[in-house]
Amino acid sequence: MGRTIKYIVRLTSDERKMLFELIDKGRSSKEKLNRARILLKADCGAEGENWDDRKIAEALYVTEKTVFNTRQSLVEEGLEKTIERNIQKKRKKRIIQGEEEAYLVALTCGEPPAGHCKWTLRLLADRMVELEYVEEISHETVRDALKKTKLNLGKKKNGASLPNAMQNSFAKWKKS
Repeated sequence: MGRTIKYIVRLTSDERKMLFELIDKGRSSKEKLNRARILLKADCGAEGENWDDRKIAEALYVTEKTVFNTRQSLVEEGLEKTIERNIQKKRKKRIIQGEEEAYLVALTCGEPPAGHCKWTLRLLADRMVELEYVEEISHETVRDALKKTKLNLGKKKNGASLPNAMQNSFAKWKKS
């Protein structure tokens, strides 16, 4: 069973002409061309073909959900936004940026807390909250921030390193 057609596509002659020109040029992305083809097939106006979603999906090798989303986008957002559609709408704001990131880097480069030989991601996250640089933060967010700055908790240069006894343990395996 196909979806009931909730979003009806009716294109004007100018809109159809613009879509045909876009397809004829062929210099756009595959997704953009597919959206243009979907709209032309789904058009139930005087000049349209009025295909159902399943038939369009089979003909264009896309899913029925793609056809449904394209119809929905046209009705809710208009032709221009449907064709130029940018899928990434829900981009999250970074928790650590600018000043907080500088504090994190400085903290990472400093001495670890008493009883620890190196900083861990969880220790860094807890210390950031404790020092009130951020209200709350997960260790994964700390990892992402350190990865972005190319800091590594295992490098000696940034203050977070293994004790000397552990660093030279490989020397026992060398043969003279």
